Amino acid sequence: MAPEFLTGTTLIEDLPDDTRRRRSIPSALIDAVRDRLQRSRDGVARERTNAGVTGAEPPYVIIGLGNPGRRYQSTRHNAGFLALDRLARRLPSGAARTRFQAEILETSDGDARIVLAKPQTFMNDSGVAVGQLLRWYKTPRARLLVVYDELDLPFGTLRLRGDGSAGGHNGMKSIIQHLGSQDFARLRIGIGRPSAGSNVPYVLASFNDTERRELDGILELASEAALVWRRAGVVAAMNDYNRRDTGEPGSTPTLAPLRRI
Repeated sequence: MAPEFLTGTTLIEDLPDDTRRRRSIPSALIDAVRDRLQRSRDGVARERTNAGVTGAEPPYVIIGLGNPGRRYQSTRHNAGFLALDRLARRLPSGAARTRFQAEILETSDGDARIVLAKPQTFMNDSGVAVGQLLRWYKTPRARLLVVYDELDLPFGTLRLRGDGSAGGHNGMKSIIQHLGSQDFARLRIGIGRPSAGSNVPYVLASFNDTERRELDGILELASEAALVWRRAGVVAAMNDYNRRDTGEPGSTPTLAPLRRI
């Protein structure tokens, strides 16, 4: 059957002989379509109101990057997920839901609304979920923070920036592609590079025993840094939480003075 398209109050059919004819659409059908569209709009409006989207400042959106599923939950590549879980413990319980291909927690920090989100698209397609979230909540990039693992930083090093390239991280590449900009804040958690072999099995492996003993404190600092970013801005968070390497081989990065929260 030839495709049909609604245009105004007429239906145009492509006939087999490439000719076209026009016929009137019954007014009852037009009314039914309009009623269905209005009910759909009303449903979306109610949902946005219930989520606190309308009539208020847009929420801050904090994204943790990782891969979904139990197989990956304790891997180095899921440092962003782990940091977001730690941050969720510091905030009111809020409303948890799954939508836009992400696990979401709608919560607050003081008078500010916060959305914590873990994309469930797998790392390389993270931008699909992030783009949908920002459009739904009408959140500008100035209120977006992305937390993720970084091979090019020593294990335990925290590094905040207000913008920048993906630096070879596929999750960030996807986000930059879908947002059409690299102008948003990010918090990188250093996982270091493997002493030998490929990066892929290294990032998809669990933290070793030595790393696990330090991981709890690192995630605590990362969650604090995210809250300072929200409350005082990226420059203040950079000053307080960016960890600086001493430059000596085998040295432990030193931590800048903390802003207590």
